[in-house]
Amino acid sequence: MILDTDKAHAVSQKVGILVVNLGTPDAPTAKAVRPYLKQFLSDPRVIEVPKIIWWFILNGIILPFRSSASAKKYASVWMNGSSGTGAPLLVHSQNQTLGLEQKLATNESTKDVKVALAMRYGNPSIEKAMNDLESEGVNRLLVLPLYPQYSATTTASSFDAVFQVHAQKRNPPALRMVKNYHDHPAYIAALVQQVRDYWAVHGVPDFKNGDKLVMSFHGVPKRTLLRGDPYHCECHKTGRLVREALGLSADEAILSFQSRFGKAEWLKPYTAPLLETLGRANTNRLDIFCPGFPADCLETLEEIAMEGKEIFTHAGGKTYHVIPCLNDQPAWIDALHTIALENIAGWKTQVPTPAELLERVAMGQEVEKRMLASSSDIA
Repeated sequence: MILDTDKAHAVSQKVGILVVNLGTPDAPTAKAVRPYLKQFLSDPRVIEVPKIIWWFILNGIILPFRSSASAKKYASVWMNGSSGTGAPLLVHSQNQTLGLEQKLATNESTKDVKVALAMRYGNPSIEKAMNDLESEGVNRLLVLPLYPQYSATTTASSFDAVFQVHAQKRNPPALRMVKNYHDHPAYIAALVQQVRDYWAVHGVPDFKNGDKLVMSFHGVPKRTLLRGDPYHCECHKTGRLVREALGLSADEAILSFQSRFGKAEWLKPYTAPLLETLGRANTNRLDIFCPGFPADCLETLEEIAMEGKEIFTHAGGKTYHVIPCLNDQPAWIDALHTIALENIAGWKTQVPTPAELLERVAMGQEVEKRMLASSSDIA
């Protein structure tokens, strides 16, 4: 049998980057929110409860009642403007992906790198994004989650989904995974720049007279920490590095965890009670920032900006400032670019043409002739 080896996969050496974020419903309606929540809350990485028990709780209590409530919250932050239309998380993630792609295109050695966005839950799916990259000839794939701090509930779950698609392919791409970058200098620099840029416009809080900066990270159940998840420690390191770069003390810049769900104990201190406490202390100004969220989303725009302000001011606090997430700020796009370059290092991003291959062969033959001639002279 004569095999036809003149196939695209025989010469393709394209590198791709799969940018992954958590996900969002397709529309701010109960009909769209319900399947999104079901997919999200059915993930065993997210909900570590016996499946039979959780099935009844999810389908009998959470989905029937929470879908409508969540839809109203999404509607309050849904974007429809110059930056894009849709859920903020999706719009900002799309802009970040485009920014990374444009940054890579400015360099001759990376101009052919393909970049695609995927959502762990909802659309565009990881499967579709991987198939799209495969159709463009990508056979070396870097998975770059937009989760700076590693957690099994986010990063590992996204890796699971990638591996599931990978396992179905006859000729899958080589894989590299970015596990975390919670203390990466470029990421920390982008966070610090974001805070300083905000203060340059809105003034610096008067920390000597009791003003505060709160850095709120997404919470996870405490049992994840006890089982070995490093998320808690990585959040604290990010917070410490940002605080030190801003020249603040632990009393001036306070770290907390938001978005608690259910009755189990989660990582503390909880953001909402902290805001209430600071409000009761008649704090004159409170600035709040969410370093673990590279893109503004429901949790930052509704939970922090709206609910958080109400909690703080109702308790007696005065001025409440919300510092936007990194979104598509140049310093963050530069950080993504740096992280991507570090992790695709060593992968050739351009396929040599037949003429270039023949030239390399000829050069090799010429070098070999010279070496042989030199050996004869020595002899």
